[in-house]
Amino acid sequence: MASPLSDIPDHLLAEIFLRLPDSEDLVRTSAACVSFHRLATDGSFLRRFRRLHAPPILGFLWAGGMFYPTLPPHPSAPAAHALNLAADFYFSFIPSHYRWTVQDIRDGRVLLEGDIEKDERPPVFKDLAVCDPLHRRYVLLPPPPHDLAASLEHPFPMGSEARCKAFLVPLGEEEVVAGVTTFRVILMANCKTSLAAFVFSSSTGQWEAAASKGWSDLALTEGDMAEMSWVHPFILRRHYAYGCFYWDWVEFGVQKLLLLDTRKMEFSIADLPPGEWNKEGGIAVVEAGEGRLGIFGFHGKTSFNLSYTIARNKGESPSQWEVEKTIPLDSGTGYRYFIRDATQSYLLFTRIDASSSLKDRLTGYFSMDVKTLQIQMVYEKQNYRLHETYPYINFPPSLLSSRRL
Repeated sequence: MASPLSDIPDHLLAEIFLRLPDSEDLVRTSAACVSFHRLATDGSFLRRFRRLHAPPILGFLWAGGMFYPTLPPHPSAPAAHALNLAADFYFSFIPSHYRWTVQDIRDGRVLLEGDIEKDERPPVFKDLAVCDPLHRRYVLLPPPPHDLAASLEHPFPMGSEARCKAFLVPLGEEEVVAGVTTFRVILMANCKTSLAAFVFSSSTGQWEAAASKGWSDLALTEGDMAEMSWVHPFILRRHYAYGCFYWDWVEFGVQKLLLLDTRKMEFSIADLPPGEWNKEGGIAVVEAGEGRLGIFGFHGKTSFNLSYTIARNKGESPSQWEVEKTIPLDSGTGYRYFIRDATQSYLLFTRIDASSSLKDRLTGYFSMDVKTLQIQMVYEKQNYRLHETYPYINFPPSLLSSRRL
């Protein structure tokens, strides 16, 4: 008579569980018995599982508060549908006179900014909140202290063109596995002569000055400064890899990256790989493995063939690059592609019908696994709002520790 599964040694069970297709299967497996649950929730096992299985893409959250779940046949569609039914993406659980708008999403948590009343004078800093729409938990962030605001040199007031931008710092692998309740928010302020960054930590409940750099100290050429003198840095695309945030100026003709190292809390400038990058198609900075940066983008004037370039040397400012692969996205079907976002596991891009009389006729949202380069349709319905959405990836690692701060 065959031995029951419970008699299989733990190290063999772990190898079996690692080969489950996705995290939903692991959750169902952990509910089978006590020994399965103990193994499936072990920290070392979860770290191994996370390295092999990227977190699910559950949908896209519009800045104004509307969720577009991932659609079939994508494997995340059932979980996305369940999330859409259970979560409150209108944020009605936050009692406030504000109309909240989405600023960022990381690890299932949403960073919100409160819109000011029309008759009020725009402040330097707006009110911020971090929330978990699934469990209807939130934390209201205190305003930065007056001395931090006073330290800004020639700040721009908040207005139609925002001069401050807040975003969440991604959790590390160990933090995700541990289900930590803490989070960090970076607030960057663009001044006439400098950039400044402040950091809020939920563990201390306080803001701290983190980094400041004069524009003239960022090693830009006079030509670069002339090109970027009118460009607000926070309308640029933001990327994250190996503990650093990157912003690219490709759309404005400058082959540079603005870099913020969150470990040292320092600003610097890095060069893009040589070549003509398509400014309309966009680029994405990703983790290529072994501490090396990777860049997806379109070369030349077309947005059909996606190029993947990898740094040959490690570090946040590599100097040697090589083209790893060219991925054809169009076979004469009349579509154009645009990179919209990138996570530590996925590249996300949209497809436009180039033959349509409607310039922004979006016909699909796609994901590409950064490791396998496998492309999947995520959302196919035509919807203009998807241009202004944030990808919602993974469930919240834990409830926030309190409703209010």
